[in-house]
Amino acid sequence: MSTAVATEARAIVYRTRGAQHGPITRLMSPGDLGEFLKPFVFLDLFGFDVGGGHKGFGMHPHSGIATLTWLIEGDTLYEDTTGEQGVLRGGGVEWMRAGNGVWHTGAPAPGVKRVRGFQLWVALPASEENAPAQSIYLAPSQVPQEGPARVLLGRYGAAQSAIPAPAPMNYLAVQLKDGEHWRYTPPAGHTVGWVAVNAGRLDAGEPIDTGELAVFEESGEAIDFVARGDTSFVLGSAVKHPHELVMGHYSVHTSRATLDQGEAEIRRIGAKLRQEGRLG
Repeated sequence: MSTAVATEARAIVYRTRGAQHGPITRLMSPGDLGEFLKPFVFLDLFGFDVGGGHKGFGMHPHSGIATLTWLIEGDTLYEDTTGEQGVLRGGGVEWMRAGNGVWHTGAPAPGVKRVRGFQLWVALPASEENAPAQSIYLAPSQVPQEGPARVLLGRYGAAQSAIPAPAPMNYLAVQLKDGEHWRYTPPAGHTVGWVAVNAGRLDAGEPIDTGELAVFEESGEAIDFVARGDTSFVLGSAVKHPHELVMGHYSVHTSRATLDQGEAEIRRIGAKLRQEGRLG
């Protein structure tokens, strides 16, 4: 942590409040900001009261990407076609490397009143986009912390995530108290940088309000933040993903051939789930 403030702030080149779909705010998708922020290609901020009738996210497929879900609040039940199932506690992390194809689901655990969190999609390199699916579930105590930053993916200071990042990238969940300064110095080569604020307000040369995603100019320069009120946000930095984004409905691959392969596996798993009565 540093109390120094850069004399010339790293410029914010784009900002958005995304598009709201019920309890979900889509801040980034592969067809818009994902093209500029890849390997980060999709980001949802979700939040709903369980009493409002929201039953969670039904069984659905992915291929070619990894999803990382960070629960800010609320325990959820999970199940996926790698054979894993259980309860993910609030503050925990779900990593789902879809690879060649996977289906998964999540729903509020019994007794939970509210669920909030972020879901991020990460584009996979060609060596992993059709690899076997892999799921990792981390309890809150298994998410390492350095200063105000919890390391969801990658490494910051001495804290390193137990999740194997598919390429050089960091994804941090940061909490700052009112007036607190924090400087993020990205690792060498991490020219992609963005933040999304879920509570409070940041000053990063310009104000970034609750609900906003701000994109920083591509460079390796540090970014300085000052909290205006108690503030929490997620930050992503990475080496730029060098491949094209070839998209299906639930999938992102590097080529049409690898997309076709992933979607064929999704259909195969889906047919098996229907035979077992696990899909409507």
